[in-house]
Amino acid sequence: MAVDSSDSTQRPRRKLLTGIGVAVGIVLIIFFTVVRPRLAHPDIHYDAVPVQRGKLIAKVTATGTLNALVTVQVGAQVSGRIAQLFVDFNFPVKKGQVIAKIDPQLFEAALQQARANFIEAEANLSKAKVQALDAKRQYDRARGLMDRGLVSQAEVDTAETNHLAAKAQVEVSAGAVQQARAARDQAKINLDYTTIYSPINGVVISRNVDTGQTVASALQAPTLFTIAEDLKKMQVHTNVAEADVGKLKEKMIATFTVDAFPNEVFRGTIHEIRNAAQTVQNVVTYDAVIDVDNPDLKLRPGMTANVTVIYAEKDDVLKIPNAALRFKPGPEVLAQSSGPGSEPGARVSQRSGQGRPGALGPDALAGAKAVWVLSNPSLRRVQVQTGLSDGTVSELIGSNLNEGDRVVVGSTGGDTAKGPPPGGPRRIF
Repeated sequence: MAVDSSDSTQRPRRKLLTGIGVAVGIVLIIFFTVVRPRLAHPDIHYDAVPVQRGKLIAKVTATGTLNALVTVQVGAQVSGRIAQLFVDFNFPVKKGQVIAKIDPQLFEAALQQARANFIEAEANLSKAKVQALDAKRQYDRARGLMDRGLVSQAEVDTAETNHLAAKAQVEVSAGAVQQARAARDQAKINLDYTTIYSPINGVVISRNVDTGQTVASALQAPTLFTIAEDLKKMQVHTNVAEADVGKLKEKMIATFTVDAFPNEVFRGTIHEIRNAAQTVQNVVTYDAVIDVDNPDLKLRPGMTANVTVIYAEKDDVLKIPNAALRFKPGPEVLAQSSGPGSEPGARVSQRSGQGRPGALGPDALAGAKAVWVLSNPSLRRVQVQTGLSDGTVSELIGSNLNEGDRVVVGSTGGDTAKGPPPGGPRRIF
């Protein structure tokens, strides 16, 4: 009996196609029954951290600038050319020490002229007094002659007028003497101003002129030097935010670091908190002045200080991350939460079904603080009361939480594009 060769060739091919069809069908069944539901509602992963017990330190941080206690800008009262400079940058100076000199030649000549004018004015005064004395004698003689009928009344009146004019000239000459004396004194003062003295004990931190430079003081006294008082005592002027200024008080201990010595911590004391507010880009700050000892002269004026002030400190307290207080689950989880606290009714399964979107529990509406505790595979809502905070963690007061309880601080996963996943909380920003 003959065997059809074409039939024997088609039989393995049919088996191969049948196998491929079965495999594709199995893949489609797995995709639609397992993979696709997971893609639609991915698993939610909760980020949880344990409640800890330990020390809590509350502090205020701010930035500031180091300054000397007293900084004086030394200027020139007169205009002229700088003839000599006796100090330079970082030179220590004493009060009354000569630090610069302006060319005095013009001022010496002006003083000599003023003195000559004063001598002339005194001579004119003496002359006026002599003339007044002579005029008085002439007047007295004329009156005597008139009594004997030897001169007329007109001659007596003329003598009296000359006498009064001579007396007035004496007063005018006396005024001229006063003016000449004032001009002489002014010329002497201007000459004295050509020598620049240090007004305080300190250190020269800035020199703004060079020898031979001409300074003009007609409108405003030019600054020649900036002298800082003893740099062993300095101050830090900090910009404290208005939200933190109420936590600070005078005589509080402050610590700070500077970029020049990043591994060294310096200490100071709050001297005062000034009432003058500074507003920059709608941010209100206040100046807290901190007294600092600088015996080694490491700190220099103008350095930026990163200041920390500890205003409260507690030992052995339960601490919870502030992120746990900010975490809010999805509305479907809140919808199935029956109430506050850690009662069984508040327990929500991680795999619970769809809830009513937007339904919030009564405590959420009241604004009560609460956290979500992870007890795999469930979440439970616990109402808490917080106390001291350092900005990162907060103290727990009278809560139902214990050390080691894991509180949720965030979540990952879920398909937010197609609606909230079943029972899955998420962070709300």
